[in-house]
Amino acid sequence: MSKAFVSTARAALVSTAVAFAFCVLLGRLFYLHVWEQSELMEHVEGNRKMVQYVEARRGNVVDSRGNLLATTHSTIDLGVDPQSVREADREKLQELAVLIGKPLAAVEKVTYTKTRKGKGPTKAVNLIKWASLAKGLDEETYDAVRALGIKGVYGNRKYSRTYPGGQLAAHLLGYVNHEETPVTGVERFFDYYLRGQDGWRVTERDGRRRELAQFRAREVDPSDGLNVALCIDQVVQHIVEKEISRLAAEYKPKGISVIVSEPTTGGILAMANYPTYDPNEFFNTKKYPIETQRNRALTDLIEPGSTFKIVPAAAALNEGLVAPSDIFQTGVARVSYKGRSLKLPGDHHTYESLSVHDIVVKSSNRGAAHLGLKLGEQRLYDYAAAFGFGSKTGFDLGGEVSGTLHPVKRWDGLTITRMPMGHAVSATPMQVHAAMSVIANKGVLMEPLLAQRVFDAAGHDVVRFAPKAKRRVISADVAETVADMLVDVVGKQGTAKKAAIENYAVAGKTGTTQKIVNGRYSRRHHIASFSGFFPADNPALVITVVVDEPKSKGVGYGGTVAAPAFRKIAEACIAYLGIRPVKSETPFLALEYSRYDRSRRISN
Repeated sequence: MSKAFVSTARAALVSTAVAFAFCVLLGRLFYLHVWEQSELMEHVEGNRKMVQYVEARRGNVVDSRGNLLATTHSTIDLGVDPQSVREADREKLQELAVLIGKPLAAVEKVTYTKTRKGKGPTKAVNLIKWASLAKGLDEETYDAVRALGIKGVYGNRKYSRTYPGGQLAAHLLGYVNHEETPVTGVERFFDYYLRGQDGWRVTERDGRRRELAQFRAREVDPSDGLNVALCIDQVVQHIVEKEISRLAAEYKPKGISVIVSEPTTGGILAMANYPTYDPNEFFNTKKYPIETQRNRALTDLIEPGSTFKIVPAAAALNEGLVAPSDIFQTGVARVSYKGRSLKLPGDHHTYESLSVHDIVVKSSNRGAAHLGLKLGEQRLYDYAAAFGFGSKTGFDLGGEVSGTLHPVKRWDGLTITRMPMGHAVSATPMQVHAAMSVIANKGVLMEPLLAQRVFDAAGHDVVRFAPKAKRRVISADVAETVADMLVDVVGKQGTAKKAAIENYAVAGKTGTTQKIVNGRYSRRHHIASFSGFFPADNPALVITVVVDEPKSKGVGYGGTVAAPAFRKIAEACIAYLGIRPVKSETPFLALEYSRYDRSRRISN
């Protein structure tokens, strides 16, 4: 073509446009490869590299004999990558369907459906890379599936928490929710040991997002959780829960709490409440309302009533203010105290005079008031606090409350006569139990012991928990004297005759407390309780039974509701543990049942 037909301006414009385009392209390349290089390389690495987390197995919780209370088992979610399935494997789908319990037609439909319509205005077609075939397969079934050798069929392992005993020890164990977060009980308190450490591996994947195992850069194996052995004995726990079921069926109460422990170690052998729940179904709030998850033994406050009378009696004896044979005038309604005339509380049976011994045996409110007056406000308060009232027992489950023990400066004119009978003070069933354990343990208050040890998969101890004495409350001699009084409480003349066990010396105290309703003590709403121990001369077990508002024909007294429950639990424990009825230098528990190093026990 002749140059005469080419416009100089047009040629310059085209050349400029082409040059500008190349400049833009070069600038863009410079921007991407130099200016934005680090950021883009991170993006590329992120698409290419893959971090896979390998879940650690949560440790087991066992009882003192090694029986499983909480465990973790693995399940497999089986799926298929339809893009990888070979036609040659079609014949194997029949066997696969049988193994996973699905119809062949359903398995084939999932296996050969390779695309799905996307969402949004474009409704683009997407390739299916994973489709679920079955959930919750056990390891044996998954091994059989893998043996078929069907390409593209594989599973993802997951762990689920299980409680083999169902409702057994539910309030102690707690549970792990669907987010794998421990919510209550042992699961939460010992989570540091139980949860383990997840593992991970860093690898690369190809354009189809498949793992390239040869490019694994780092791999860290998971470290499974440690195991926790509790002081709980599964059989004793079952005995307690069986008796609670009987009480609930017979008296239809609002609530029940029962605690069984060893006095010399503080080890809790059983703790149960009514209503209860199944931690395997914690999510079923229609069947198990949230309030059933409350550990009433630690969270619910009651006025201890006559079970508290061991405090003023032991305190007055320990201070040397009285002797068991000293007589008090319990027939009078008023007494003079510090220049004031105080009205004494009433009694169910009026006695003109009672000894200190009989004040405890007959459970005299006026007699207890006399002992309180003998002590005075400050000493009465100090001993109540020393027995553990007004402060947490230290039972390591969370949710425990302190109860109410007002300082002397907040007392009114009647507190000095009402507190000795168990009014004007509130406590949890656990605090009542701990106070009775002081008498059983020769005057020493122990911290409740929840667990024996934390151990690894090989059975080696990682942490061991020893019994812990908090303080001496009263002398061993005074504790023995009060124990003798409590034996007579269970005798023919006492208020707890139904707690008696043939051939065994049982010591204990009943409590029948009027509940406060609308600011006043109600005559129709009661709490029946009994706390005691046996054999009295060398106690093996302390048992406390608290029944909230038992429905009975008359008043639901502690002696008629709680004391028989104590006896039934004690008799079953005697048969199971081999507890002997007479004093001996050897432990009452059968030799094969020794859970603790006896040399660690407090000796008085």
